[in-house]
Amino acid sequence: MMPRDDKYCTYLFKDLRITNAGSEDMSFVLNKKPFRRSRIIVAGKNFGCGSSREGAIFTLVDAGFRCVIASSFADIFYNNAFNNGLLAVTIPEVVVIELQNILSYVRSPELEIDLTNQFINGPENLKIEFEIDPHRKEKLIQGLDPIDYTLQSESEILTFEAKYNESHPWT
Repeated sequence: MMPRDDKYCTYLFKDLRITNAGSEDMSFVLNKKPFRRSRIIVAGKNFGCGSSREGAIFTLVDAGFRCVIASSFADIFYNNAFNNGLLAVTIPEVVVIELQNILSYVRSPELEIDLTNQFINGPENLKIEFEIDPHRKEKLIQGLDPIDYTLQSESEILTFEAKYNESHPWT
């Protein structure tokens, strides 16, 4: 993982979260009491658009977020999310809107992500199924980034390289 400073999480949604005077904007949803300690974001469509660098993911992960649920994601953001341990769940927009509405009025707006069984569990017996690429799912469950995943095949890679170098001594 790329080195970054301890304040990286403070950059998350800074223009929305902090007023020009430097105080918290209490109209911003993540500054409100029931959502201050959130680890899951339920967002709109095309989440991450304009966030083509891994820094967008770093701020989310460093702020404690583990999952973003949306109806669609910007492609680069989506791929960077999985490469850096952030689950990006895609569900239909009508379901996202319904979920946001439920979370806005229930007393305890808590969600649980069951990655193994691919369900979002929530208040009022809410249960939403989602799809995820099996390879990405396994990497998240095992806590593997792309390098860790590749290193699982280190012995096979070394064997291949040795055979290749033996049969191509001029390289």
